[in-house]
Amino acid sequence: MPEYKVVEMREGLLGGKMSGDKLEKVLNEHAAKGWTLKAITAVEVKGRVGPGGVEGVLVTFERP
Repeated sequence: MPEYKVVEMREGLLGGKMSGDKLEKVLNEHAAKGWTLKAITAVEVKGRVGPGGVEGVLVTFERP
């Protein structure tokens, strides 16, 4: 059966704005351990005024 891992990446933990370079680093680190990217899901901020606020992403990996 496949195994799954979900990594939460928040804008605050990434040092401000969501960075493609930092996301790429996380993807490469997991790929080196045999993980394959399955999905990236935006995470909405709860309690923020106004629509469309995104705090970060959930990165889902899969491996056999």
